[in-house]
Amino acid sequence: MRALQHALAVLLLPGVVVVLVPAFIAWRTGSTVGSGLPVVLAGAAVLLGGVLLVIGSVFVVWTIALFVRMGRGTLAPWNPTSRLVVHGPYRHVRNPMISGVLFLLFGEAVLLGSVPLLVWFALVGAVNAIYLPLVEEPGLVRRYGEAYEQYRAHVPRWFPRRRPWDPDQATLAS
Repeated sequence: MRALQHALAVLLLPGVVVVLVPAFIAWRTGSTVGSGLPVVLAGAAVLLGGVLLVIGSVFVVWTIALFVRMGRGTLAPWNPTSRLVVHGPYRHVRNPMISGVLFLLFGEAVLLGSVPLLVWFALVGAVNAIYLPLVEEPGLVRRYGEAYEQYRAHVPRWFPRRRPWDPDQATLAS
């Protein structure tokens, strides 16, 4: 049952945002790899887009695995983690999953040379820039209290810390 919950959460959330909507946009606009670019630029777009897709995939898979293993929940708001996850990339930035999704969307836009996909990337980024501080973070404060407050005080929302945050050191320093 847990595997089904995780699969459903992944298919409905990042799956729709990163696969279904971009595929529809690419199909409707006729975007293809390196669309309309000279060969040299098309090659650069494929290389850069591929690198961005790999980076985004690593972050999305890594964060989902952490939610399963350490958070004991899914990425879905209807089945959230029961533990605050402050490991791996979460020690550098509060939203590595969204960062991964944005890397994927930007990679798709670059790979396909698609302005409509670039607009989709910007829209997803803007929606999350509004949603996270107004809805998700207050919910995390209610669910995890002081632990999340301390985490939020030490780990930036979007731009990663150079050194990983150590929650044990922060507790000792308080």
